[in-house]
Amino acid sequence: MPLTASSEHPFVRRPHRTLVTLSVPVLFSLIAEPVTGLVDTAFVAHLGAVPLAALGVGTMVLSSVFWIFNFLGIGTQTEVAQAYGGRSGGRARQINGLALAMSALFGFVMIGVGWMGSGPAATLMGASGELHAVAVAYMRIRWFGAPAVLMTVAAFGALRGLQDMRTPLWIAVTVNGLNVALDAVLIFGLGPIPAFGIAGAAWASTAGQWLGAAWALAVVFRRLGLAERLRLRDAARLLRVGGDLFVRTGLLTLFLLLTTRTATRIGADAGAAHQAIRQVWLFTALFLDAFAITGQSLVAYFVGAGRWAQARRAAFIVCAWSLGTGAVLGLAMWLGEDLVRRLLVPPTAAALFHPAWLAASFSQPLNALSFATDGLHWGTGDYRYLRNVMLLATGLGASALLRLDATHPTLTGVWLVTVGWITVRAAFGVIRIRPGIGDSQWLETDAPEPASIERA
Repeated sequence: MPLTASSEHPFVRRPHRTLVTLSVPVLFSLIAEPVTGLVDTAFVAHLGAVPLAALGVGTMVLSSVFWIFNFLGIGTQTEVAQAYGGRSGGRARQINGLALAMSALFGFVMIGVGWMGSGPAATLMGASGELHAVAVAYMRIRWFGAPAVLMTVAAFGALRGLQDMRTPLWIAVTVNGLNVALDAVLIFGLGPIPAFGIAGAAWASTAGQWLGAAWALAVVFRRLGLAERLRLRDAARLLRVGGDLFVRTGLLTLFLLLTTRTATRIGADAGAAHQAIRQVWLFTALFLDAFAITGQSLVAYFVGAGRWAQARRAAFIVCAWSLGTGAVLGLAMWLGEDLVRRLLVPPTAAALFHPAWLAASFSQPLNALSFATDGLHWGTGDYRYLRNVMLLATGLGASALLRLDATHPTLTGVWLVTVGWITVRAAFGVIRIRPGIGDSQWLETDAPEPASIERA
């Protein structure tokens, strides 16, 4: 949908169809990366235990660092979508240009910092000896892709803010497909090309990331053009968003780490069963995240247009679809328990697995609401509220886990605490919209139609 002053947003006429049409490409673009990660793992597994463990260390460090900079995508998506809704092409260009400039700056700094910090990071992850050396070598190559990763994150945010969900999908699928093809050649060699081993996997990923960044930049500049000037106050706003999201992401990660720690302290069987449940739970989150990202763009668009009635309508429909999807995912988990147990759970952990799996399954509708409302509040720019809710939920959840750990911990108890953590997030996400607690923007009324419209 080009940035023009014409026509009504298709959501107004066909809300359900528009939501699904926008969400499906987001879902498949989100799935592309973990699928490629599985292929990477399968290739590197043929090299032996040390390279495979080094791959695990390296990808964990890299993904954790890149996750910190997610604000470049989230903030850009909201700001561009609001500018799009308000028909302010100049504002969209400024935000996009600033986000890309900040991404490039952070990315190139990360090359130097990452090169020097790879050794300490590998040590912190428990690597030593040959494993340490291989992990460091892998990470040092991958850091050269850091600017490309961050610029792609920002460009995807701009494109999704423009309601273009398909271009990020084609880029993600192509880049990950290239990564797989290069893996096969660079890891094992082909003809005159020597086998580089795990370094080949690192170079394959880096090459794919730069191709994806070039493609994303070409599209977003064609759509929006170059910014005439960049404003420091916009940079300060994005950095404030980054601070709130950094705290929120850190608290989320802390809670998940504490659940894993508690499960592992119960015993090896509990740790194994917990890992199986967590992996499936994280995979189902991709389906919920697709609605959250789409809801963010829709709400931000209508907020930018001053059309709060449509924003509330979008919120209701996103929550309804998310809730329904969560119910389906929960049912699928319940029905698929035997299959997951056979594939992922050691026989000795089967008894511990069943009640915890049921708790995780039944939590899916609530989990869906927590994801949906996160996206909706991103769309209004309510980042501080989300940070505070996560602070409350994680504080309560962490206290419960520590108390559980000090008494008679069970894996079912760990997942019941997790359900409580999800419930707090979902409940506060919903009541911020209706009835609208605190200084909720959701109580705003529609703005009058502007007398003139700025065209892109």
